[in-house]
Amino acid sequence: MPDLGPYGPLYLLLAAVLLAGVIVRRVPILRTIVNLASWGLVALVLFIAIDQRGRFDPYFQRITERIFPDQQQVVGDEVRIRMSPDGHFWARATVDGVERRMLIDSGATLTALSEDTAAAAGLEPRDELVPVLLNTANGTIRAKTATVARLQLGAIRAGGLPVVVSPAFGRTDILGMNFLSRLKSWRVEDRTLILVPHHPRPVASSTPA
Repeated sequence: MPDLGPYGPLYLLLAAVLLAGVIVRRVPILRTIVNLASWGLVALVLFIAIDQRGRFDPYFQRITERIFPDQQQVVGDEVRIRMSPDGHFWARATVDGVERRMLIDSGATLTALSEDTAAAAGLEPRDELVPVLLNTANGTIRAKTATVARLQLGAIRAGGLPVVVSPAFGRTDILGMNFLSRLKSWRVEDRTLILVPHHPRPVASSTPA
């Protein structure tokens, strides 16, 4: 039997409902039951799709944080990162305890990890119900997803951060907008990126990453 991934049971249930709809279409009561089940499945699929979009879309995250402000999961002190000679902002961060040099890219919607980093951090990437497609310099790619339990950048700590994983990223790890949008604010002053988290807490003073 082919591997249908984590949503295999849902696919099989949907197929069963469709098959049942064909078989019982001549029996009014059963047809009504199957129709109700079909609408329930459609609602479930829509809920899963919206939940997926909410986890990865930084704009959805902002709306969620306004509705549920107590769920904010980014704490710590302000972090300042100087621009590198290549014109980018690179930071030393830990992904579930694994230290990596990560590119902070406001042009990237999602935080992306290489397969090596995901494996070192013990993550288990999976396919989503709605495929995650990313536009890259080499064309459109399909990526798997995972969730980082704890990402630390200097004094800033973020929990439950959704990430995408693909061999197309090579050895590069990127902190994208779905991380930056969780911050209270971020800005660039004098070639220095300043990251300000929500709910500052007393922690050891940070140094530029």
